Amino acid sequence: MAARRRRNMWIGVLTGLVVVVVAVAAVLIVVRPWTAEFRHGGLRIAAPPAPVKPFPQLAPASPNAPEPSPQGLAAALGPVAGNPDLGAFTASVSDPDSRSVLWGVDPGKPVIPASTAKVLTAAAALLVVPPDKRVTTKVVAGANPNELVLVAGGDPTLTAQADGKGYYKDAPRLSDLVAQVRASGRAADTIVVDTSVYTGPAWPSGWDPADIEGGSWAPIEPVMIDGGRKDPLVEYSPRTPTPALDAGRRLAAELGVDPGKVRLGRATPGAAEIARVQSAPMRDRLREMMIHSDDVLAETIGREIATATGNEQSFAGAATAMMTALNAAGFDTTGTTMLDNSGLSTDDRTPARLLDRILVEAAAPQPGQQPGTSSTVNTAGSSATGSPLAPLLDYLPVAAGTGSLAYRFVTPRDHGGAGWVRAKTGTLSVSSALAGYVLDSDGRVLTFALMSNDRPPEASRPALDAIAATLRNCGCS
Repeated sequence: MAARRRRNMWIGVLTGLVVVVVAVAAVLIVVRPWTAEFRHGGLRIAAPPAPVKPFPQLAPASPNAPEPSPQGLAAALGPVAGNPDLGAFTASVSDPDSRSVLWGVDPGKPVIPASTAKVLTAAAALLVVPPDKRVTTKVVAGANPNELVLVAGGDPTLTAQADGKGYYKDAPRLSDLVAQVRASGRAADTIVVDTSVYTGPAWPSGWDPADIEGGSWAPIEPVMIDGGRKDPLVEYSPRTPTPALDAGRRLAAELGVDPGKVRLGRATPGAAEIARVQSAPMRDRLREMMIHSDDVLAETIGREIATATGNEQSFAGAATAMMTALNAAGFDTTGTTMLDNSGLSTDDRTPARLLDRILVEAAAPQPGQQPGTSSTVNTAGSSATGSPLAPLLDYLPVAAGTGSLAYRFVTPRDHGGAGWVRAKTGTLSVSSALAGYVLDSDGRVLTFALMSNDRPPEASRPALDAIAATLRNCGCS
């Protein structure tokens, strides 16, 4: 009874409040203070402007832009390049029209590149992997009755989201595999996951396993659901330590199979195919890798480079393949030691000279083009040339606009670079780097690689951004 009395008491109070509210409402109806003028302190509200439809256009960098000089660059960059927050600093800045290096600080010294190493991976992929290349994930018949085998092909982008919209754009859907299996009429009580396409360890030296729960990476296995993220739509969601098994368990759950009946194994050669899905094309996966600095995508793309160059799909094979592709294209990789394709390893080393040279070749005029036509640049700094590496320029994040640069170049000190600097970022606890290009105030394209080691990123990143913004504001002729 006590509880009921308490409810009755509240009902009485609420009834009284209703009476008060009704009375107040009656007064308000008479006074009518909430007109537009009342809300805005007596100001009149202007009519909304007519809608404006944007028409983005590409325009070539001016062929008459003054040629930058080493002296002009040195004068402009001297004050910002001496910032002690840069720590152990190396750099290279070039003019792609003339293919000449204009300024540098120890450009040949190998240092930790962090995620600017993805410039190397993207360049190698553009050189040896077809842009429309896709990765296939299959389900085949198992060796035993009522057994299915999920054959991993190297795609970490499979999604199990109900609407098919997972972390990666245009990713293959687990629901499509499930539908094809059901349409085949095959019964199943066991799921085997075949990960044999990859060999070697699931991560190399220099990676910190704490970053699995921290959300940077999952063990590199050849099938994952949304890159192994526990929360499929969150970039830095904690990852699973067993992404391939988890993919098999999710397939089992969707098929009504006990997830406890999922194990690792191998498909029988020539087993009948029951279902298949394919990844987005390489060109799209490269863009996502670069814009969002996706480490898992970088490592799986590295395995595709390995296949294209006849190497095994392992960390060692992928790193060797990347160097093979770059060397074959004429790049001097002296001093470069890579244990991975993402730049996560603190044991990786590469000189600023190599990163800058790759960007020069992406932006430089090709045979038959006139000097001054190195790049086609829009207001966001997007560029295109006839080079096979030209797409790399469009994969780079835009300062204060997209991806890993979305929240940089937004302070008064460096806002001049916003929308103009396009660059791949790199951040580890011991390394920060920035490699990309910018249109200077004279209308000339400059490429750059800026690398800081031995300083915390909260100190070194603003110092790097200040250099890139100075390049944008430089009339360096």
